[in-house]
Amino acid sequence: MKALLQRVSEAKVSIDGDVVGEIDQGLLVLLGVEHDDDRSKVLRLVERLIAYRVFSDLAGKMNLSVRDVAGSLLVVSQFTLVADTKKGLRPGFSSSAKPEKAKELYELFIDEARKQGVGVASGQFAADMQVALINDGPVTFMLEI
Repeated sequence: MKALLQRVSEAKVSIDGDVVGEIDQGLLVLLGVEHDDDRSKVLRLVERLIAYRVFSDLAGKMNLSVRDVAGSLLVVSQFTLVADTKKGLRPGFSSSAKPEKAKELYELFIDEARKQGVGVASGQFAADMQVALINDGPVTFMLEI
């Protein structure tokens, strides 16, 4: 399971021109689910992501988590994130989870993040989405479980 985190001052996801999810300060989370992912990996990733220190404290050091700054998450499914790009001119998707499993784990990720008391907005699984963001920093990290 992979999550590409972007620290944002604002972000939104739209489908056919309609905004379906939007946040102010927080993290845009592009979530990629692989075929060997399961519930335990989702729980570990949520726990790690919410505690991950990517926001600056008063001294300008990245010592604060999204929870510490009362930020939110915007979670967007992103199957291309798990593509194999090591060779050739076309990405391979053999490591991607089947859509049914990916959707189940994507929804579990969102539910578990909400249980942690963090505001969560999301896109729509498997939809053609447009994502707009202002990357604060820019700060971007890849978390893998």
